[in-house]
Amino acid sequence: MAPSRAATRLTATLQRASQQQQRLRSVRRPFPHRSYHSYDHPPPPGVFSTAEKSILSAAYRHVPEHGFTAHALSLGARDAGYLDISTNLLPEGPFSLIQYHLVAQREALAPRSETLFGAEGEQGLQVPDKVERLTWERLLGNQEVNHRWQEALAIMAQPSHVPASLRELALLSDEIYFLAGDTSVDPSWYTKRGSLSMIYASSELFMTNDRSPGYGETRAFLQRRLDEANKIGSALGSVGQWVGFTASAGVNVLRSKGVRI
Repeated sequence: MAPSRAATRLTATLQRASQQQQRLRSVRRPFPHRSYHSYDHPPPPGVFSTAEKSILSAAYRHVPEHGFTAHALSLGARDAGYLDISTNLLPEGPFSLIQYHLVAQREALAPRSETLFGAEGEQGLQVPDKVERLTWERLLGNQEVNHRWQEALAIMAQPSHVPASLRELALLSDEIYFLAGDTSVDPSWYTKRGSLSMIYASSELFMTNDRSPGYGETRAFLQRRLDEANKIGSALGSVGQWVGFTASAGVNVLRSKGVRI
C-alpha cells in the first residue's frame, strides 16, 4: 500500500475510533488502573467466543512450526478437544489466528507497563521515553513467531483484512500512548498515534529481516524513527503530512536493507 494511501486510511481509522470512544467515555482518567484495555479504546465485547479462544490459544502453540495456517488451526482444534471441522467457527480462517496474536500482545502491554514503570508510573521518564520502551516491549512479543511474521503480513495485506488490521494497529498505538501517560486533547492526538502506527509497522517488518543479537538493529531502527518523528513533527502542519513523512522514511530505509516493498 502506498504511503499516501496508508496515511489517509490510518488517519480515517484513528478519527472513527476517537469519535466512537468519545461517545463512550466523556472523562479521561489519569494513569491506567485497570487490567488491560485503555479507556479511550475499549475492545468490542466478545471479540472471540469461549470456543474460539480455546481453539485459537491451542492453535497458537503450533504457529512457530506450522505458521499462521489452516493446518495450525486444525491441530489446535484437536488439542482443545474439538473436531477438525470446528475450525468453521472461525470464518476468517488463519487471519483469526493472527488477530488472536495481535489482541493478546496488545492486552499484555498493560501488566508489562506496571512492571516497567511501577503502579503509579516512573516519574523520571518522559512520555516519549515510555513510548519507546512500550513499543519495544510490543515488538519483543513477536519473538517466537518472528520467522513466520512475513507470512502473517501477507495475509493482513489482503483487501478483506486491511480494515481490521489497520484498526488493530490504531488500537495498539493508542494503548501505547495511553499507558505512557499521554494526555493530549489537541490535533497532536492524531499525529502522534498516526506516526507511531507507521513507525511500529515499519519496525515490525524490519525485525523480520533482523539477524542481530537480541534484535539490536531493530531497536536502533525504532529509536531513529521515533527521534526523527519527534524532531520533524512540529515542522509539519497536518496529520497526513506527518504520517506520510514517517511512512516514506520507513519505506526508504527498509528498501535500502533489501526488503521488497
